[in-house]
Amino acid sequence: MQITQNTAVTLNYTMFSAEGEVIDQNQQPIVYLHGGYDNILPAVEAALDGKAVGDKVSVTLAPEEGFGEFDPEFVREEDISAFPPDIEVGMMFETREPETGETMQFRVTAIDAGVVTVDGNHPLAGMTIRFDAEVLEVREATDEEVVHGHVHGEHGHHH
Repeated sequence: MQITQNTAVTLNYTMFSAEGEVIDQNQQPIVYLHGGYDNILPAVEAALDGKAVGDKVSVTLAPEEGFGEFDPEFVREEDISAFPPDIEVGMMFETREPETGETMQFRVTAIDAGVVTVDGNHPLAGMTIRFDAEVLEVREATDEEVVHGHVHGEHGHHH
């Protein structure tokens, strides 16, 4: 069976930096619903379209196709008093904009002299990455999965 609209796709992947270093790799196979549901990067989904079990793809993604450009406006410095006492570099925090209700995640990148630097950019923002994947399984998605816009069950989403 080929990967087409509304198929559940199981794959293994490895992501590499432009220098060829591994920056992410799945520990268990991932499963996503194919067909524009925003469950996988669009350029990767396009490369997988029409592939079958055993096929491999390698996609090089510019920042705008991957995790976005680095935006210096998403880097902020805050007084340490706004954070819990056990604050550490690498911790993640979520904020909610009062006017819009929009949430944004920030990662603590530095703590120095009572000032905490947080970064709302994706950790891979601004990077050109290579995404290599191997198709392990392809099946028709269930009606419920299509309605919900994601895969259920093994390695997929559980309700």
